[in-house]
Amino acid sequence: MAQRDDIVAFCDELLDVGSYPDYGPVGLQVVGTEDVQRIVCGVSASRELFERAAEAEAQLVIVHHGLFWEKDSRVVGPILRGRMKALFDGDLTLLGYHLALDAHPEIGNNANLCRELGVEPERRFTEWGWGGSLATPVPASEFASRVQEVVGRMPLVFSYGPEEIRRVAICSGGAGRYVADAIAEGYDCFLTGEADEPTKHLAKEAGIHFVAAGHYATETSGVQALAARVAERFGVEWQFVDLPNPV
Repeated sequence: MAQRDDIVAFCDELLDVGSYPDYGPVGLQVVGTEDVQRIVCGVSASRELFERAAEAEAQLVIVHHGLFWEKDSRVVGPILRGRMKALFDGDLTLLGYHLALDAHPEIGNNANLCRELGVEPERRFTEWGWGGSLATPVPASEFASRVQEVVGRMPLVFSYGPEEIRRVAICSGGAGRYVADAIAEGYDCFLTGEADEPTKHLAKEAGIHFVAAGHYATETSGVQALAARVAERFGVEWQFVDLPNPV
């Protein structure tokens, strides 16, 4: 059994949350019971996730996309109320780590994608992603197949780059707008979660491969790695609740 506040402090320090200003509160978002024996993690806050966590007899939930965002209304409407009620009924603590979890050099979403796709991280791409080289250059079709195997879904590919991919920039989630940065920095391929409407023509005219592997699908690994690290440190159980999202 572990103490809630010790887990919060551990996560905040591990992820260096103060170095990554975010679009909403980071870390502790809802306070539940003090004693923690089991953790549930998931990508995004939702009533279903919280209800599943309560059914699993968890005491703490870790998510990548939390309950609160700067541009949201400050009115607790029926949707937010339902989510909060599920947390309160289960006496669940909620922790949310967004950009800091994308950025972490060991357990972050982008570091995990680099490792799984065979990209050697060489330098930061944006503040949260990574850019690097493949050990062996591959055609875009082979890289796309590798992405599909890693994320479990067929990616959207705009294949306008060189015959073989050597250098890849990776920034998970909704980072389609950074394709211009990948072009400017000379990458052969940019991988993210979602495309924006102008992305296709921009990639075509610049001669770069663009891969959109899914916002959800590119961000499942970070929360699992964090939960596993907490479980190892504090001797608690953990499980991932997969609620697939086609976006």
